Amino acid sequence: MKRISLLKLLILLLTSMLLSCGNEKKVKIGLLMDNYLQERWVKDRAYFIQEAQNAGAEVLVESALGDANLQVDQAKKLLDKGVNVLVVVAVNREKAAEIVDAAHALNVKVLAYDRLIVNCDLDAYISFDNIKVGELQADYLIKRQPKGNYALIGGPMEDYNSYFVRLGQNWILQPFIEKGDIQLVYDVFSKAWKKEEGYAEMDSCLNVTKNKIDVVICGNDDLANGAIKALQERGLNGKVLVAGQDADSLALRYIAEDLQTITITKPMEQLAKAAVEVALQLGRNKKIENTSITIDNHKKMVPAILLKPSIINKGTLELQQKTEAFNNNASHDKTVIEEK
Repeated sequence: MKRISLLKLLILLLTSMLLSCGNEKKVKIGLLMDNYLQERWVKDRAYFIQEAQNAGAEVLVESALGDANLQVDQAKKLLDKGVNVLVVVAVNREKAAEIVDAAHALNVKVLAYDRLIVNCDLDAYISFDNIKVGELQADYLIKRQPKGNYALIGGPMEDYNSYFVRLGQNWILQPFIEKGDIQLVYDVFSKAWKKEEGYAEMDSCLNVTKNKIDVVICGNDDLANGAIKALQERGLNGKVLVAGQDADSLALRYIAEDLQTITITKPMEQLAKAAVEVALQLGRNKKIENTSITIDNHKKMVPAILLKPSIINKGTLELQQKTEAFNNNASHDKTVIEEK
């Protein structure tokens, strides 16, 4: 009888251990967005929520509408609601340090999503290789236009990605500038990631250069969209090479119409999936996996994951469309065969 009782006890203990391993703590994630003015952020939000729900997590979302102070207040509200981890698309890289401090006071960790937060004890950072973004833009256009007048219209200085992208651009352009093959006739950081900013800066550039411009490299597709509008008003549409990033639907249309030369695409689904994985690890106080590099945020070396960007030009766009059409036709044919 004693042996049977001991056996039953062992079985109960093993069953309890297996159940506890399979039932990990459900994580409540606080997602703090900047705004939804750019098409990509609408997609990021949707991808992130879907991935989190697939993983069994709960997501509470707030959008600061571009207001850095409001974002801090929203973070405190989510902390009061008991989130286990905060994922932050920072409005302002410095102001958002207050979010990290407030979260840490409650033993809640913070993941910076695609925008680095500086001067704080940030737990993790996930983004794309934004230096590579700038390199891809400049390298492609240099091959198309190795000599001439270049203009750079970067993103806002509040977003650290603007510096990373510009660093990549300069890395490629500088040798050609030093040789005198390229004249950098306009070089600015805009006030916001907006079409209106791109238009205003491009209009100013055309006034300064008397319409003598060969290449415009923009921080994102919204800025490029504004630059294209200014070029169209001067009759220069299609005559000036224009680069952007984000692969927005309008940018893809402009590439097909030869108004924009390239955009840089970033796999947002992959970013969202990886971000959810890191958020779950932070929310469960586990060690972060797959962070092979660190990024200096002026206070510490932050564990980071950087995904690879790639170029979309007219050729790759047409190939993608043909592939999608082929796959759709193949799927239709298969359905017809199965119905027969």
